[in-house]
Amino acid sequence: MTVRTLCLMLALLTLGAAAADGQTLTKTGTSAAAFLKIGLGTRAIGMGGAFTATADDISAVYWNPAGLATTYGAEAAFNHVNWFADVRLDFAGFSTRLADFGVLGAFVTVMSMDEMDVRTIEMPTGTGERFSAGALAIGLSYARSLTEDFSIGFSAKYLREYIWNSSASGLAVDVGVLYRIPVLNELRLAAAVSNFGTKMKLEGRDNLVVQQVGGTNGNLINTSVEVESYDLPLLFRVGVAVDLVKTEDFRVTAEVDAVHPNDNTEYLNTGIEAGWKELVFLRGGWKSLLERDTEQGFTLGAGVQAPVVGALRATLDYAYQDWGRLTSVHYLGIGIRF
Repeated sequence: MTVRTLCLMLALLTLGAAAADGQTLTKTGTSAAAFLKIGLGTRAIGMGGAFTATADDISAVYWNPAGLATTYGAEAAFNHVNWFADVRLDFAGFSTRLADFGVLGAFVTVMSMDEMDVRTIEMPTGTGERFSAGALAIGLSYARSLTEDFSIGFSAKYLREYIWNSSASGLAVDVGVLYRIPVLNELRLAAAVSNFGTKMKLEGRDNLVVQQVGGTNGNLINTSVEVESYDLPLLFRVGVAVDLVKTEDFRVTAEVDAVHPNDNTEYLNTGIEAGWKELVFLRGGWKSLLERDTEQGFTLGAGVQAPVVGALRATLDYAYQDWGRLTSVHYLGIGIRF
């Protein structure tokens, strides 16, 4: 029996023992472009990320592009998030209705951070070099109402991640549908698939290493390190939303989303929004309910929408999200509609 065969048998026995103990292997942390899983849109975050069937603003390009078909006129918005470990996430989007053609949208998401010192084992205090890391998503969206109550939408986006001298890029599409039923004020059913696309692999100068062949007196040759390609964080969402109360002055909307990711366990997002005269809003929700080992929890939010001149309206939104041992995250968003 060779050593290789013995090691393989031991590995199989270890996996069998883990299964016997009720332990299962998961795909947590196995996807690239993880920044795509950070929710966009301050209003949606305030509702616990339960927004697939409610999406009726520019953030629909993230949650469900079919929701863009329910918007009117034009809209521009900007969201900023101070994420963990001094990471920043910024989102800007614009959409406009083109008569009977449908609604077009464009968006960009940028994840950034301050430069850091390059440190090695030999020089733990720094080599004097600096490096940066970040990510980028640029996309276009299109949505159209096929009937008075049924809408469909698409997004196509270019993705890029980088760290120091290496980067990875890819392409992805989102597809969503939205169906409105005139019962209980208005019942909405929606489904969306996000981040279906190519795999991503880091490539660049950092993958090149110098190896010595032939002992201490051998030759030095340049070698390229082959790295794995990773899938994008594919998400499948199904949402149900209903206007519990809808009068001339007051509206209360509730939603529940079921989410199936390709790199984690399934979970639920729940949220509610109360609006007075569509000018002042209060929101609350619970994100990632039933997700295994999650640190996410309740969310809170508030917003105002004020007329400026004519049909021009300005919006200001804030959201708070509890992250357990990772403390909390605050979201701020501004926008205009015209």
